[in-house]
Formats: sequence, C-alpha cells, structure tokens
Amino acid sequence: MIHLDTSFLIRALVSGSREDRELRRWLARGETLAMSSVAWTGFLCGPAEPEGVAAVARFVEERVPFVEDDASRAADLFNASGRRRGSLLDCMIAAVALRSDAPLATANPADFRPFEGEGLRLLP
Repeated sequence: MIHLDTSFLIRALVSGSREDRELRRWLARGETLAMSSVAWTGFLCGPAEPEGVAAVARFVEERVPFVEDDASRAADLFNASGRRRGSLLDCMIAAVALRSDAPLATANPADFRPFEGEGLRLLP
C-alpha cells in the first residue's frame, strides 16, 4: 500500500508530470493506493474539479480515518519537529501513514523529512 499526500495527487492530475508518470507506473503494477482522511480533505478543497475527484476516487481505494492514536502521534511529531508553523496537517498525514506502515508519496518531501527519523518512508 502507498499513501498519497494531497500535493502528490494534485500534481498527478497534470498529464505528463513526474507524479502522473509515477502514479501510472504504480497502477500498472497493481499497487494499492490510499490516503489519510486528512489528505483527502485537502484534496477535496481544490483545485480539483468534480470530475477529477470522481476519477481519483476510483483508484484511491481507501481513505484511512484519522483516529485517536493518530492524534497522539501527530502531536508527538509536531513537538519533536520543532512545532513548525503550518506543519500540523503534515504531522497528521504522517501519523496515519506511520500507523498504516505505508510509504508516503508527496510532491513536497521537505515538509515530511523531519518525520523520517520516526520511521516515515517517502516516495518517490
């Protein structure tokens, strides 16, 4: 299973982008794709059009709920990474990927690198 970050998914909708090519490769290999419900919320906020959302819903097989244990883990990640302004949602997304033991595909790896020491694996 591969978890997708909002940034990766938005860029994957751009035909010919690096993310589009990577996504197509994973789908061809039969990878299971998922997103945290937090990342899915970000995606639904735009800029995707309704037909883009419907298309993505067909291949992102699971929207993984953010649960109480994730809240504790996200708070730990937030505090351990220096309480960086604007990073709480990234901490929440990372917490769900960590619980799922899934690598995270993101177009903004610098946002998630502080969590690699906690076991987060980043793609591509």
